Amino acid sequence: MRHPPPALLLPLALLVAAGAREAPVSARRSLAWGPGLQAAAVLPVRYFYLQAVSPEGRNLTRSPPGQTLFKVVVKSLSPKELVRIHVPKPLDRNDGTFLVRYRMYDTVNEGLKIEVLYGDDHVAQSPYILKGPVYHEYCVCPEEDPQAWQKTLSCPTQEPQIEEDFASFPSIDLQHMLKEVPARFGDERGAVVHYTILDNHIYRRSLGKYTDFKMFSDEIFLSLARKVLLPDLEFYINLGDWPLEHRKVNETPGPIALISWCGSQDSRDIILPTYDTTHSTLEAMRGVTNDLLSIQGNTGPSWINKTEKAFFRGRDSREERLQLVQLSKENPQLLDAGITGYFFFQEKEKELGKAKLMGFFDFFKFKYQVNVDGTVAAYRFPYLMLGDSLVLKQDSPYYEHFYGALRPWKHYVPIQRNLSDLLEKVQWAKENDEEAKQIAKEGQLTARDLLQPHRLYCYYFRVLQKYAERQSSKPEVRDGMEPVPQPGDDMSTCWCHRKKPSREEL
Repeated sequence: MRHPPPALLLPLALLVAAGAREAPVSARRSLAWGPGLQAAAVLPVRYFYLQAVSPEGRNLTRSPPGQTLFKVVVKSLSPKELVRIHVPKPLDRNDGTFLVRYRMYDTVNEGLKIEVLYGDDHVAQSPYILKGPVYHEYCVCPEEDPQAWQKTLSCPTQEPQIEEDFASFPSIDLQHMLKEVPARFGDERGAVVHYTILDNHIYRRSLGKYTDFKMFSDEIFLSLARKVLLPDLEFYINLGDWPLEHRKVNETPGPIALISWCGSQDSRDIILPTYDTTHSTLEAMRGVTNDLLSIQGNTGPSWINKTEKAFFRGRDSREERLQLVQLSKENPQLLDAGITGYFFFQEKEKELGKAKLMGFFDFFKFKYQVNVDGTVAAYRFPYLMLGDSLVLKQDSPYYEHFYGALRPWKHYVPIQRNLSDLLEKVQWAKENDEEAKQIAKEGQLTARDLLQPHRLYCYYFRVLQKYAERQSSKPEVRDGMEPVPQPGDDMSTCWCHRKKPSREEL
């Protein structure tokens, strides 16, 4: 995957100066890079980036003046191949860069031609030719060399959170897991699902009745299996909110290797990206409104035009959220907070009132976003980080898979668990506008890197790979397991060139 050249890494002050005047755009000097320009990088939504560059070779740091003139045409190389491809207009990220997305609904055998234009002129090396076959999301055609697949997606060589999670489990005793997990976590109120992946097929059985969220784990494992040959492994995934394994490594018995969507400081669960970010990645441009890509082009007015208040909307899933609303009532000049739905503290609705629902993109009309935990980590946090408001993050024992790469006062402003310093921090941000803006920008840029859809696939694969390497016995399809079939896709063509012909075809 090509990344922007070092010109993009100029000091911020120089970049600001370069973008301070309304420079025209040079199509040929502008830059295009990203996985959507590679045939082999199969993703639900393919995407790449554009950087507007002036005729003098300076990267623009704000949107070019006037209407967005970047446009993209994606079509089959062969006029004989009629394929369905949805290409919305590029998303303007308001900093001189643009995000281009397209979703394929068919596979093209000959290949794709991607024309990137600024006005009538071709951008960078446009037209880009992706030699076929170019597979769509639901084509079952796994790459049999996992290393080649990871190289195509430019997967990181290390993920510190994964290394930390597996440090507690140099080996995984599968036979012990088979006895202990059902006994400890398999009661009627359980939310654990037992998976086996064997020969790139997925099998599962549910433990307990609160396992409806298996639809989210099913869909990502199936999506991965369509793209790359997965290792054989057998594991348990916790679909509930809270991490489950609280034993310490030096205890007897020690912890067992459960997989969860959320971690905490006092648990040993192995963490995957949350079901929310996973589903939004799989269903982008189709089944969800907010996703990790669309949010980047919907971050509200520019910094100077945002309302100088801290903002919060959400359910009553934690008492501090009620405190937040009370603070808002007492300090409306600093804070606009409201509860949109009462479930846990219904008796408080009359006192605190119920706020109207707002579209998530409208949150970014405000300069400061308050992130307070829900039952566990607030799963809105990645979306807030991708905006261009300053995130005020509550101190929390809970974390998602990417939190370890973030630093307080560099990527966000920390606030006490009991919110006692929230108003002080909002006041600080108002009095230190440039510094607050810089922290917001650093957080946004880091989130853009960490939360790219291809990085999510890399993360899932690395967790499964690490787990498989540590299992001390051979995975099996157990009694009571059912296959999880790949979704039917009768509407689309898909001929996998990697598949060997069956005996009937010979």
